[in-house]
Amino acid sequence: MDIDRPDVVAEVTAAFTDYEKALVAGDVGALDAWFWNSPQVTRFGIADRQEGATALHEWRAAQPPLPAGRRLYDTHVTTFGSDLATVTTMFDYPGSQDRPGRQSQSWVRFPEGWRIVHAHVSHELQ
Repeated sequence: MDIDRPDVVAEVTAAFTDYEKALVAGDVGALDAWFWNSPQVTRFGIADRQEGATALHEWRAAQPPLPAGRRLYDTHVTTFGSDLATVTTMFDYPGSQDRPGRQSQSWVRFPEGWRIVHAHVSHELQ
């Protein structure tokens, strides 16, 4: 199996970058499109959990905008062959007293393109 093929890493990195732009912009339609449209998609949040595309959409539509200045760091894209990838990153916000956040996603290439099939968001342990 090809691990971290440069062309696949570039594709997933571009998809993740576009996802992040939609997240920061609060673009619910674009965010919905980045997730697998299936009852099997799962997202675990800091104090929430969504199972299925419908639950994920309803939760996302009810969320307030993210605080300004979201910063990502220690982002890693790892690909397995040409159709499976993981993305992990840390995030924080300027002036926030909160612990840094952690985010991980599993991405799969479908005929319509790369989609997130599982996501997990949490805070760094202290």
